[in-house]
Amino acid sequence: MSFEYTPPKYAQLIAELERRIDSGEYPPGSPLPSEHQLMAEFSMARPTVVKALGVLRDQGWIITHQGKGRFVRGRPAIPTGQQVRAGRELLDRKEVQVSTRLLTAGEVEAPNRISAYLGIEPKSPVMLRRTLVEHDNEPTEISSTWLPVSVAEGTALAESQELKQGVRRYVEAAAGAALDHIIEHVTARNPTKEECTLLDVKSSAALLTVYAVACDATGKPWVVVESVLPGDRHELEDAYPIR
Repeated sequence: MSFEYTPPKYAQLIAELERRIDSGEYPPGSPLPSEHQLMAEFSMARPTVVKALGVLRDQGWIITHQGKGRFVRGRPAIPTGQQVRAGRELLDRKEVQVSTRLLTAGEVEAPNRISAYLGIEPKSPVMLRRTLVEHDNEPTEISSTWLPVSVAEGTALAESQELKQGVRRYVEAAAGAALDHIIEHVTARNPTKEECTLLDVKSSAALLTVYAVACDATGKPWVVVESVLPGDRHELEDAYPIR
């Protein structure tokens, strides 16, 4: 069964407007393009544009002045004590700083979900790097990094050595592009036989799987980092403003 994924149109618009604000193209205090201008530029329906603008307003990127329009506030301040987002932590994690055991480092056929996330044909060759993470001698996570073979070749990502830098640094150096944003997907399922053995869980256990798709400013995906977590040993937490 094929798996196809494309970020929703409103999410694509949010990412692009955030990029323009971050880059200074839309400086703080400047008026945002009108709904009609955005509809014409991005070929989107008004409800899609309104939804994206509502998210940007709620997150603190823009502000609405009645009768005058929408204006840029800038990148919202991160609340004190906010947890590092899961995807960002996975991209920046250094294997030498955690207790890991390398399970796989080599070329494989991309599963349908990973193919869809990377925007490549199903079963295309990709580089897979998979490790088992332990804490206090207890297995707590299976971490997998999926990326095009052309990006991984000639880098430490294809070798059987512990990574001294986070995945992001290797990918950006090899791709010659800065990773701009992450799209996260969280799913829940039962484990495979291999996961039962590696994580020491029963076949009826609930696993959380976090997929972090890292893209450049144009929206092109470069790498997917997957984290498989036993549900009884982890709790996902996030914090954000509710303006």
